[in-house]
Amino acid sequence: MSTLVVVGTQWGDEGKGKIVDLLTEYADVIVRFQGGNNAGHTLVVDGEKFIFHLIPSGILNDDKLCLIGNGIVIDPSIFIQELEGLAARGRPVTSDRLRLSSNAHVIMPYHRALDHAREVAKTEGKRLGTTGRGIGPCYDDKIVRNGIKVADLLDPELFREKLEDNLKEKNFYLTELLNADPLDFETIYGEFQNYAERLAPFVDNVSILIDEAVRNGKNVLFEGAQGTQLDIDHGTYPFVTSSNTVAGAACCGAGIGPSKIDRVLGICKAYTTRVGAGPFPTELEDAVGDLLQKKGDEFGSTTGRRRRCGWLDGVVLKDAVRINGLDGLAITKLDVLSGLPQLDICTEYDIAGTRYSCMPANIRQINSIRPINMTLSGWEEDLSLMKSLNDLPKKARDYLKIIEDMAEIPIVLISVGPGREQTIFLKNPFE
Repeated sequence: MSTLVVVGTQWGDEGKGKIVDLLTEYADVIVRFQGGNNAGHTLVVDGEKFIFHLIPSGILNDDKLCLIGNGIVIDPSIFIQELEGLAARGRPVTSDRLRLSSNAHVIMPYHRALDHAREVAKTEGKRLGTTGRGIGPCYDDKIVRNGIKVADLLDPELFREKLEDNLKEKNFYLTELLNADPLDFETIYGEFQNYAERLAPFVDNVSILIDEAVRNGKNVLFEGAQGTQLDIDHGTYPFVTSSNTVAGAACCGAGIGPSKIDRVLGICKAYTTRVGAGPFPTELEDAVGDLLQKKGDEFGSTTGRRRRCGWLDGVVLKDAVRINGLDGLAITKLDVLSGLPQLDICTEYDIAGTRYSCMPANIRQINSIRPINMTLSGWEEDLSLMKSLNDLPKKARDYLKIIEDMAEIPIVLISVGPGREQTIFLKNPFE
């Protein structure tokens, strides 16, 4: 038996979906433990692209159990769309393969309305660049104990009572403070009663299912969303997501004790990207940044927004190693760097003449970071068909060695293309 947590080391979009899909070959159970449909995992299987926002990436493996934990906030319409989308592509999913925690909180239409109206009300420069999917407002309600759980949705009387109370408050907020339109109770109630009927077969106690799997010697894979620098506590606040994205959140968001976690794998893109607003110390607003964006096909899988691109940030990586307790790294999109004559890696930050080896907590300091880079020679070779570490050109291996030395943990996987087969395994992370 082994349990493995997979997390992003940057600002998300590191390629976690592909790595999780690969690792499901060795897993019996795959668990999503935080976030919502503001994050998307893209997989390419036999040349066919799949994008998941709520359903765990392991769903494409027919003999695996996929679980959505209590730490998720779920939009029922998106959950149902993903089910219907898979069925339309000849991959129907039933409740024997997918379960949803009864303790997960539900995203309501007023959460989306508030998300949008709040962002519109902010002045330019203070907007967070949210996806507008209602994630933050749903977590708001969870924390102040006004949330609606999946279990509540399945109880018509309790759901009606909670919806009436919440909608009265939300409509006042929308109309009086944010100058937005109110929402209709009966419309929402009827819509969500239909959702409850569709969700009911999938609802279960996910914590118990995980405990049973561990007791029975199964391999369990915990799949995170976003990345370490988007963590609500440890990221570049306030330009972060609304949940804890780090490895420790797997325990709270799935219902498993920390002593049951065996290993943590960090996914690190060979360069750095960020979607939306917020600081990005190594961003390249030049031809190299444009090249990385185009060659890496860097568009957000949820929003379609162009990703900002920059050099690998070693400070961000070292923060991720420490905060998550990483045991190993999976390097993705190494192939995108082929053809660049030189490559930079940020090793420290300079802020008003003072050196920093970690991300500061003060947003004004973060915004004034000057990255201190080391420069390496690039390589020309196409990596996409290479099958082993020794196949890689020496300069690519040198680049990887610098990353290992900086992180002080081993690289166990190297991705050289979007396909499953375009992966170099150095070690099975479950072992």
